Amino acid sequence: MIKTTVDSQCQAFRLAMDVLSLPWAALVLNVLQAGPLRFNELSAAAHGPGDKVLSQRLKDLEERALLVRRVEPGPPLRVAYELTERGRSFNEVACAIERWGRGLVSRKPKASATAKRARRT
Repeated sequence: MIKTTVDSQCQAFRLAMDVLSLPWAALVLNVLQAGPLRFNELSAAAHGPGDKVLSQRLKDLEERALLVRRVEPGPPLRVAYELTERGRSFNEVACAIERWGRGLVSRKPKASATAKRARRT
């Protein structure tokens, strides 16, 4: 296996981490992988953020060109959110995170030396 490391000082790495550090951003990007959703559909599928937080996250991701907000003329006026190509590329990251998470779930963490000593006393 070839071992590769990532330069954590690289601008690209830092930008990606800035996006992922936004609360609920990864969840929103992941939910929208299935296709465009209206706000209420997205809120129901996300199971987490309140409307105010979700609205702010959608604005943040739109500003970063990861999704677009499409307004369909009405009545009634309909607004849908859809990932851009940049946003859809998050799917590779989400798959890697899921693989990593499965490894974390499948292995019980070893007890630390401190915990072992505490059990002896």
